[in-house]
Amino acid sequence: MTLPGYDRYCAEIVTQTELLATTIEGADMTVPVPSCPGWNVGQLVRHLGGGQRWAEETVRTRAAEPVPDRHFRDLSPYANEDPAVLVPWLVDGAARLADTLRDAGPDAAVRTEPVPDGTAAFYARRFTHETLVHRSDATLALGAEFIVDEDMAVDAVDEWMWLGSLPMHFDFHPCMRELLGPGRTLHFHATDTAPDAAAEWVVDLTGDALDWRRAHEKSAVAVRGPLTDLLLVIYKRRDPRSAGIEILGDAALLDFWLDRVDFG
Repeated sequence: MTLPGYDRYCAEIVTQTELLATTIEGADMTVPVPSCPGWNVGQLVRHLGGGQRWAEETVRTRAAEPVPDRHFRDLSPYANEDPAVLVPWLVDGAARLADTLRDAGPDAAVRTEPVPDGTAAFYARRFTHETLVHRSDATLALGAEFIVDEDMAVDAVDEWMWLGSLPMHFDFHPCMRELLGPGRTLHFHATDTAPDAAAEWVVDLTGDALDWRRAHEKSAVAVRGPLTDLLLVIYKRRDPRSAGIEILGDAALLDFWLDRVDFG
């Protein structure tokens, strides 16, 4: 499978945002979002749109210091949003971000701390999947079906695995060291993809660092299910014990990993 490139990420930020806009158009923005406790749909959309604008400013200005982000962290002012106002605001922000990323190019030097990347390419990929996953939050909260292209779903899992395995986590979240131990491996296997998708991931916690790879290997626990369901499980948007998902082996290790791994 050919994975997305920079141009695709830029386009996909807009595509995923437009799909989200279609989902929320005319909907009740006060519906709670179970996967983001304490937020309703309107607050979720304000968070995403605010984050996109934050990233756009960061890339456009090549900011040397952190750009203020309170406007999309404190969501209390957005408890009663109007979709007629929210939709055009959201779509406009995504278009601005995509245009700024295209103008900058993937190798533009941009502040990405604490993630050790330092290029605009990080923001293109990160906000593709930030938008995709928050689209799932709103879609599922509103009782609609969440559908995502196979290559986007595979890349979203790859990105989660990469971000969730960065050594910096031991500094920010020391409790993640407790994940490490002999025999601790997890295997995620998508059951509805073609072999060339290579939609299988092994999380290896047996060494001195968090590690992962695309592979088919016997592990302490295996999680099998459709790709979209695995994506939602890994991003903690779906209960791994939901219908259609199979857990084989050490389910407690899966629960432990899901509880501890985070990059937000």
